[in-house]
Amino acid sequence: MPVLAVPAAELYYQVTGSGPLVLLVAGAPADATQFAAIAPVLARRHTVVTYDPRGYTRSKLANGPVEQHVGTHGDDAHRLLAALTAEPAHVIGIGGGALTGIELAIRHPRQVRTLLAYEPPVMDVLDDAASWRRCYDDIVATYHREGPFAAATALRELTGLDPGAKCEVNTDAAARRSRRNLRFFFEYQFTHFAHIPDMDALRATGVPVVWATGSASSGLPCHRATVELARWHREPVVGFPGDHNAITTHPEDFAAAWCAAMSRTGSPHRLKRETRNSTMRNSATTRDGAAR
Repeated sequence: MPVLAVPAAELYYQVTGSGPLVLLVAGAPADATQFAAIAPVLARRHTVVTYDPRGYTRSKLANGPVEQHVGTHGDDAHRLLAALTAEPAHVIGIGGGALTGIELAIRHPRQVRTLLAYEPPVMDVLDDAASWRRCYDDIVATYHREGPFAAATALRELTGLDPGAKCEVNTDAAARRSRRNLRFFFEYQFTHFAHIPDMDALRATGVPVVWATGSASSGLPCHRATVELARWHREPVVGFPGDHNAITTHPEDFAAAWCAAMSRTGSPHRLKRETRNSTMRNSATTRDGAAR
């Protein structure tokens, strides 16, 4: 199983495909399996890197659980890219993963060819931020009162997924993994990870950023937060198919929308013209570190 040693943790990662490198950054409490549907689509013409963020599933902490901050996660993404390629990479960040991508772009702009920030959940930029903070407090109370799955269902209602969606899993092993990830998320990351990024610093990098939301997310808090952040960044918002979970429900359409958006950033990226040459230092064959 491929792992990368980073300060106080190790990161489990997977590499598939060949071509220009794309780093996919999951939003907590998800792990690399969040990209199971879209990674093969992108891997037709790209080298696709996915990983479990520190503390989740196969990415173990060296000294036990501690409070998680976006700066640490941004540094993890930097170290992972540095270990795999000397070239800048396309970065796709979903939800909280978009904040990791923004942090990476600010601190290490030469590593980021383009950044897709998809529905970052920064409720503090909203005019009713205080109300959403109370919602977060209620979700934490639900977690302590009813457990992680009940709290996750409440959170899903905030992020634009079907309010009737159930936090159910199909096997005992998957249930244990999901429960462990959710507990880590609510206890060590949920209430303080999604801070307001330094938008002036992001603009100063010159990194092309696409702010995107799902068409079915209109009016929901992650959509509204993305619109506000894009306004601060002086960029338009691009509509993608589906909702907050579009990479799972609409992988082909999401990939096509991403390619179209990247082609408008001024980046040299063009899906149909990209060569099959890998930017990886390692071989371009599929390397999957663990059985599902």
